Amino acid sequence: MLNYLSEGLLAPSLGALVLITLAMTHVTIVSVTVYLHRYSAHRALDMHPVLKHFFRFWLWLTTAQNTLEWTAIHRKHHAKCETEEDPHSPVVKGIRKVLSEGAELYREEAENKETLKKYGAGCPDDWVERNVYSRFPMAGITLMAVIDLLLFGVIGITVWAVQMIWIPLFAAGIINGLGHYWGYRNFECADASRNISPWGILIGGEELHNNHHTYPNSAKLSVRRFEFDAGWAWIRLFEIVGLAKVKKVAPKPTLAKNARGIDVDALRGVMQHRFQVMRHYRKAVITPVFKQEQARACDATREFYARAKALLHQDLTLIKPNQELRLKKLTENNETLEAIYQFRLRLQDIWSQTSRSSTEMVEALEKWCHDARQSGIDALQEFADRLPHYRPATA
Repeated sequence: MLNYLSEGLLAPSLGALVLITLAMTHVTIVSVTVYLHRYSAHRALDMHPVLKHFFRFWLWLTTAQNTLEWTAIHRKHHAKCETEEDPHSPVVKGIRKVLSEGAELYREEAENKETLKKYGAGCPDDWVERNVYSRFPMAGITLMAVIDLLLFGVIGITVWAVQMIWIPLFAAGIINGLGHYWGYRNFECADASRNISPWGILIGGEELHNNHHTYPNSAKLSVRRFEFDAGWAWIRLFEIVGLAKVKKVAPKPTLAKNARGIDVDALRGVMQHRFQVMRHYRKAVITPVFKQEQARACDATREFYARAKALLHQDLTLIKPNQELRLKKLTENNETLEAIYQFRLRLQDIWSQTSRSSTEMVEALEKWCHDARQSGIDALQEFADRLPHYRPATA
């Protein structure tokens, strides 16, 4: 009897216990990224009712979270990103606060009835949600503690503790914190989101946070060949066995081989792929031209160039006052850098003025390409020659 109490029904070895714990926390991560995030918050895929309810039940056991609260808070985060109304922006609240108090920020926002009402449309409201999951949220994690003790014995309480801390640490802290503070950016979307790692394994693909904020309605978070999204691997498996159906993924740039000039199709292609267009502008124009100009600079200003490079492609909403002065100094003292910076702003302005007719936008893009070809900057000329080849992605 004492042996049973100490070792539990399974009596696993230490190595097996570690693997079992990691497997259970991974199920929790998959429940969050596939069900709560990609399905409920963004509707990037459809899911079979059985699979949806399994995830709801598992989240009740391991997180005490319900679908309505998580979905509403996340949707508000996207709608109010990096503003005072953002529930957990490290840009506004500070990285230390979000990392250390991420779960507290979540619970505080979950008590905001206006948030739940405004951003919680389409969430489950059936009998079991009203009378079990939402009514007795702590009963689930209490039941999980009992299960862990029965299966693993005394050490089961440690397994339970790891399960309980997994989402507050990784989702509420690291994703909401580091995901807007540290890492690399594939795209210059209008917030501070970053990819923490190109291999989204530990947190189910949520590491690819900049990709997600650029294409929030995509079921797949990886966009480059070297990136891996574990959540997407599970979605594809669910799709194969008939438990899910993907609705949306990020569009891939489509280039026509033969293009005579800017027309409506080219305009639509450039607009649809605008984030990839600007990523290519950074890679093909800003980076090589900047390197050339930096190499020509004297030793005294070379370090200043290095600290100012990112400002040439960074979204205007993210540039701080002291950085504006640095950018101004950089472009005022170098005509070439001023030129590629202004061309970047002009190009973005074309698709931002949606009130203009398609004819006016085509003319504006034609003028941009003409002026770029006349700039005398080789990289800019080559980029302008590429633009007419863009086409809208086919369904």
